[in-house]
Amino acid sequence: MKFENINIGAKKKRVLIAPLDWGLGHATRCIPIIYALSELNFEVIIAADGPIKNLLEKEFKNVVFTQIKGYNIKYSVNKFWLPLKLLLQFPKLLWVLFKENFWLDKTIAEYKIDAVISDNRLGLYSSKVPCIYITHQLQIKTCNSFTELLAQKIHYYFINKYTACWVPDTAAENNLAGDLSHPKELPKTPVKYLGLLSRFEKTTVEKKYDLLILLSGPEPQRTIFEKLLLQELKSFSGKAAMVKGLPKNSVEEEFVYDDKNKITVANHLSATSLNKAIQQSEIVICRSGYTSIMDLIKLQQKAILVATPGQTEQEYLAAYLMEKKIFLSIPQNNFSLAGALQKASGFSFTNTFIYQYEYKNILQEFAQQLK
Repeated sequence: MKFENINIGAKKKRVLIAPLDWGLGHATRCIPIIYALSELNFEVIIAADGPIKNLLEKEFKNVVFTQIKGYNIKYSVNKFWLPLKLLLQFPKLLWVLFKENFWLDKTIAEYKIDAVISDNRLGLYSSKVPCIYITHQLQIKTCNSFTELLAQKIHYYFINKYTACWVPDTAAENNLAGDLSHPKELPKTPVKYLGLLSRFEKTTVEKKYDLLILLSGPEPQRTIFEKLLLQELKSFSGKAAMVKGLPKNSVEEEFVYDDKNKITVANHLSATSLNKAIQQSEIVICRSGYTSIMDLIKLQQKAILVATPGQTEQEYLAAYLMEKKIFLSIPQNNFSLAGALQKASGFSFTNTFIYQYEYKNILQEFAQQLK
C-alpha cells in the first residue's frame, strides 16, 4: 500500500514499527505485535528494506511500508576474526545510528507518527513521540567480563533514550534467555517482559518429514552451513526438507523436490506453510537464534540447535537451553548429521514452558496511554 492511500483524517493512532535487519528473526517476532496493534485499531507503518521488507510484505498485504536502510554489518567466515571485524565496523555503525535518528524525525513529521516501536534499532528514539525499544539482550555476551560490561553500558546508553524497553521473555525465574534477558542490573528506562513472541500456532497435523532443516542468519555462515548440510544429507536415508531462509529469492513458496540431494527444498515459506512444515517434522535442525527458539517452544517441537560460529549470543543460548534439557546443541565445527541424530535419539527434550500472551496486555496498556 502506498502512503498516498492512507486516510490522513482518520482517528486511528499511527505506529511506526522497525525491525533490525540482522537475519529475519527480528522481523518475524514483530509479526504478532503488528497483528495485535491492528486488532487494537492502530494504523501500522513498517520501516524495512531488502529481505526484511520482502518477508513482511508477504505477510501484510494492506500495510504501508517506508524504506529504511539496514545496518549491513559484515560477518567473518572465521569465528575467531568476527569480534575484530565487528569492532572495526563500530564507527560505521555510529554513523548509521546518527542517520537513522535524523531519518526518524523527518518520518514522524511526514507520516504523522504517534509512536515508534524499534526492534533492536538503536537510533530510533525521539522526544516528539513515545518510543519503545524491543530487545532480549539486556546483557550482551562477549566471553569477556570487561567487554561485556562495556557493551552493556553502551547498549544502556541508547536504551535509556527510549520511553520504555520491552523484553520478549517471561519475567519468571524459569525464563528462556537466562542472563541475556535477566541481567543483575536493568536499564533506567522502564522494562516490561512481553512473554514469548511467536507468529505460529500449535495445530494437529500428521508427520511427513523425518527431518526439517531451517537455515537463517547472516552470510557467509548461512551458505557455509547450507553446503555442510547438503553434503551430510547425501548419506541420509530418511525423508528430509530444507528451508533456505531466502525470501528475496522466493518465486514459489511451496517445497520443490531436489533430485540431486534427494530432499524437498524451499527458498522461503509463508508463515502458514512454515508453521505446518515444522509440526509435520519429527525433528528440526536450525540456528539457535532467539526467535527460532521461541517458535519451537510454542510448537513444542524437538530440535537440534547449531549456533552460528562466533555469535556469542547464539552460543550462549544453545549451551543454556541444552543445560536445561530443552534442546540438543551441537557446534558447527564438528557437526555430523548421523552423530547429531544419534545423540537426539537419547536426549530428553524437556519443554516446561507454558506459552502466554502477555504482550497483548502490554499493548493494550500502551494503547490506553496513547489515547
